[in-house]
Amino acid sequence: MAYSLQKINAAARSDPKGFVEACDADFAKKVDLAARKIAENLKNSRIVLLSGPSGSGKTTTSKKIQARLEEMGIRAHAVSMDNYFQTVDPETSPRNRDGLIDYESPFCLDMDLLNRHFKMLDRGETIYIPKFDFARQMRSGIRSHPLKLGKDEIAIFEGIHALNDIITGKNPQAEKLYISARSNVEDEAGNVVFKGTWMRLARRTVRDAKFRAWEPQVTMKMWSNVRRGEKLYISPFKDNADIMLDSSLPYEVSVIKPYAMPAFQQLKPEMERYEEIGHLLEAYPKFETIEESCVSPDSLVREFIGGGIYDE
Repeated sequence: MAYSLQKINAAARSDPKGFVEACDADFAKKVDLAARKIAENLKNSRIVLLSGPSGSGKTTTSKKIQARLEEMGIRAHAVSMDNYFQTVDPETSPRNRDGLIDYESPFCLDMDLLNRHFKMLDRGETIYIPKFDFARQMRSGIRSHPLKLGKDEIAIFEGIHALNDIITGKNPQAEKLYISARSNVEDEAGNVVFKGTWMRLARRTVRDAKFRAWEPQVTMKMWSNVRRGEKLYISPFKDNADIMLDSSLPYEVSVIKPYAMPAFQQLKPEMERYEEIGHLLEAYPKFETIEESCVSPDSLVREFIGGGIYDE
């Protein structure tokens, strides 16, 4: 699917708030469909696995599905698989082709503990979700969070490796979702003006700058390894999904533009993948700007620009 640049700009000029609301309503329909399929599978498994590459909106989507399930009378718990990262050990942590620790590898996760917890939850037993301290790159000593599923309760585990064969092979009955920004924006001639991949890069760059105090240079330095990790560890397993969700929103380039453009303008031409940044900087002026005030607090875009009801 592709969005029309002409239609986006026309809507942004005539009724930006209505345009944003209509796009969010379309995404809500996708969430509703996913929630209904999850509910139908409850008789088979109380585990939901949600995967997707960086910047896909996994966290917000898992919480939206959680909220929709609860509206349907099904109590749900959203769990970030980031909590299952293992303490970084220079001696045993996986390495990438440059000899650096490969933080994108599924073997950075405690897969044995995850699979054990899935089985325990399905049996109605109590698990203790660990907490990972990213600042210190180690399992936190804070007391683990207990979770026990009652009758007709569901746990939604979201993470980049949720659909890896190591997990799905041992949990074949779990409902499996894959989410990514999959739609491009095209001009009237059918030329791609803005790629879905660029939406994810912009989301991540803005989020990193606003909430992690990371300069755009840091995000871009990581992006090559992130993309390599996607091709190695995430995309090959997307066909394990029962449900595919496109998290791109037609209005998002217009909303994120005021944050993303200044960030990308800080980058130097000698940086790796700068050609991609050059294309982004050429594309943004083609989009009308939509004020952030038009965006609802429950929008997926809020995960990246802030001000959302799902912010942790």
